[in-house]
Amino acid sequence: MQEVFVGPSRLQGSVTPPPSKSMAHRVLIAAALAGVSLDRVAEWGLAGDVGHDIAATKACLQALLAPGEGPALLDCRESGSTLRFLLPVAAALGRTALFVGSPSLARRPLREYADILGGKGVSVEFPGTSNLPARVEGRLEGGVFHVPGHISSQYITGLLLALPLVDRDSSIYLTTPLQSAPYVELTCQVLSHFGVAVETLPGLGWRVRGRQAYLIPQEPPHLEADYSQAAFWLVAKFLGHSLVVEGLAPHSLQGDRAIVPLLEELAQLPVGSEKRIGAAQIPDLVPILAVAACARPGVVIIEELERLRLKESDRLLSTSLMLRSIGAEVSVSGNALVIQGGRPLAGGTVDSCGDHRIAMAAAIAALNSRHGVLIRGGEAVAKSYPTFFQELQRLGGDVRGI
Repeated sequence: MQEVFVGPSRLQGSVTPPPSKSMAHRVLIAAALAGVSLDRVAEWGLAGDVGHDIAATKACLQALLAPGEGPALLDCRESGSTLRFLLPVAAALGRTALFVGSPSLARRPLREYADILGGKGVSVEFPGTSNLPARVEGRLEGGVFHVPGHISSQYITGLLLALPLVDRDSSIYLTTPLQSAPYVELTCQVLSHFGVAVETLPGLGWRVRGRQAYLIPQEPPHLEADYSQAAFWLVAKFLGHSLVVEGLAPHSLQGDRAIVPLLEELAQLPVGSEKRIGAAQIPDLVPILAVAACARPGVVIIEELERLRLKESDRLLSTSLMLRSIGAEVSVSGNALVIQGGRPLAGGTVDSCGDHRIAMAAAIAALNSRHGVLIRGGEAVAKSYPTFFQELQRLGGDVRGI
């Protein structure tokens, strides 16, 4: 386990976050289905070490599309996007596939696919007691699909990526309200760039024509900088550090673009007042948003956090533990975090719980602490931002142990 110490520091300079992970997954899959080589995709801005999740999608696509008659073995590592996107794609291609991954990924929801795809020419089986391994066999047929929207929008994206390849037209209808809706819009944007048409049925679902072909785009897709990763630098700026965060598209469909207006609202929070933030659509922002809330004198309640319990860690618990261990006044109330802000952070020792966003949030909190923070499990950042600690050091951070 890697231990990284981040001491009190002042950051200064310009930083460009890595390409949007959400876009990268979608672009990689669409490109592969269009017959674009990985070498060419690398030229679009996905070369080098872009994180374990994107590496998992690349490797799984190579295994899925490799010639051969036997089952494809797809190791999704810790990537929920890779798993939920590619399972229906494998079914649409008629490729028997065995999906495996890390223990943390095996705890995340997946079994809904057995019902979603049931009766459509496909069997989805779980040989063990957890959600992995999962075996998909058969060839997906079109038709009407009923999908819960409150568990993960990734089920919708997986179907939208797969259904253009099947023989019949299809419709997707929501059985519960959709959370993280902007990410489905992002999927439709990427599909359009690759010549695939999707009709949105407002408030109801989507209609997808069958027998469509993914087309090689004339212009490479623009891979925006990732707002989820930019949020760490934007909060550092909010905390008084002299940073310029570059590469962000102001009108992006990335849901985590919400960090910008949220920080503006926190900055205007009157002393001693209470602020409620609904985070159902932005679960990945919660750890670093909580760090920002700690700096404001007042009460911030971040609520609608049911899905945080199903991330790389129980992120509701790990966020509260991380902040309390370095001196913040934070409590969990049902599915909400209650933060009494304005109290200086002493510093201390934090367990990342194997969660990349906990590790990075702790590092930003350390900058304004009195004594710094020792982060146990710092290697977790490799999931999404392998160079995070190096960038932090380059910008002036006192970082040791990398």
